[in-house]
Amino acid sequence: MSASRIEYSEKYADDDHEYRHVILPKELLRQLPRNRLLTESEWRGVGVQQSRGWMHYALHRPEPHILLFRRPLGTDPQTGRVDVELKRQALEEYKGQFGLKQNRQK
Repeated sequence: MSASRIEYSEKYADDDHEYRHVILPKELLRQLPRNRLLTESEWRGVGVQQSRGWMHYALHRPEPHILLFRRPLGTDPQTGRVDVELKRQALEEYKGQFGLKQNRQK
């Protein structure tokens, strides 16, 4: 089945979201609606498997078989809801990876 050939990027992040992209086999494109973002049931329906909270947020027009996903930092992968403590931890990890200074309140 083509779903076994789906490729997943590593996650990457900014101050607000974590991101990943998913590369579908081109033959799966026939099963997808064109020129609009996919709902969770649509992308799961073609075999994309991810934890909760991910949203298809942009179209990559040059390569429509690449799906771009994001979710807020601190999203609990079990519930899909943002957890304040998980968000703080994720932001610290992100800033640590890139050598950014922490915002300190006086």
